[in-house]
Amino acid sequence: MRTLFAASGGGHLAQLFNLQHRLPFELGEVTWFTFDTPQSRSMLEGERVVWAHPAPPRDWRAALRNRRLAAAMCRRLQFTTAVSTGASVAVSTLPTARRHGTRAIYIESAARVEGPSLSGRILAATPGVETFCQYRSWAGGAWSYAGSVFDAFEAGPQRQLAAIRNVVVTLGSQEGYAFDRLVERLVDVLPADAEVVWQTGATDTTRFGVEGIASMPASELETAIAGADLVVAHAGVGSALASVIKGVHPVLVPRSAAAGEHVDDHQVQIAAELAGRGLATCATPSELDLGLLESAAHQSVMRRVDTPPLDIPG
Repeated sequence: MRTLFAASGGGHLAQLFNLQHRLPFELGEVTWFTFDTPQSRSMLEGERVVWAHPAPPRDWRAALRNRRLAAAMCRRLQFTTAVSTGASVAVSTLPTARRHGTRAIYIESAARVEGPSLSGRILAATPGVETFCQYRSWAGGAWSYAGSVFDAFEAGPQRQLAAIRNVVVTLGSQEGYAFDRLVERLVDVLPADAEVVWQTGATDTTRFGVEGIASMPASELETAIAGADLVVAHAGVGSALASVIKGVHPVLVPRSAAAGEHVDDHQVQIAAELAGRGLATCATPSELDLGLLESAAHQSVMRRVDTPPLDIPG
């Protein structure tokens, strides 16, 4: 038995990493195929990893280069199963794996609340690739409902905090998309005496007087979140997962496509979904104020003890 786990970085990788133990079949020897980032190196320390070429969204030349890497892996290792949660790495890998006789499973990102991504639509039309979604509301046709990565969590008890002393702000790892609106607002509304860790991604925060870290190893970010009174994050699945895993109820602020902060508005959907589950507070930058931040800081998240396996045939 050999399993290939393939995913782009950020939330796609975080989802696959957290879903792997809920797959209802034997994995055997596991190989990971993802981007080389501080997050992935930290998360996959000790694992067998093949590094994919960097592939910004909708960069088809990079996707083709990764398809060649995937084909070489499939010929050499003869995987039994390949599983992916997106995005371009999934398109590069799963059809190639299927042509080499490997079972190919695509689990659409939990960020896609209302329907599949472009990658998902491509893979649903690819013969032999099995496609699963994380929401019952749009299952049907080529898509079967498998369960959600967030099924493992529920709202916890109120936290007792005298004041917000330690804050983590995380803007994710997506290249090419800054989130100036959120940084500018937080500089105004965060308590002046709070210690703030800024994980800034592609956002240049120096003009706001903020010293940030573009990309942090997953272990360092997780440690900071675990000790935080408050987490404020862009509404990416990876940032949301990092928070709820540590029991923190984050404030999620969706990026806006109209403001040039992302390729589309899927972050609005994921923030609303998690707010509906009681796992996060959703707000726009202009809605952020100290009262909202304090309310979120007093809430918590806990891991469920009865999380079922994914509903994927063995």
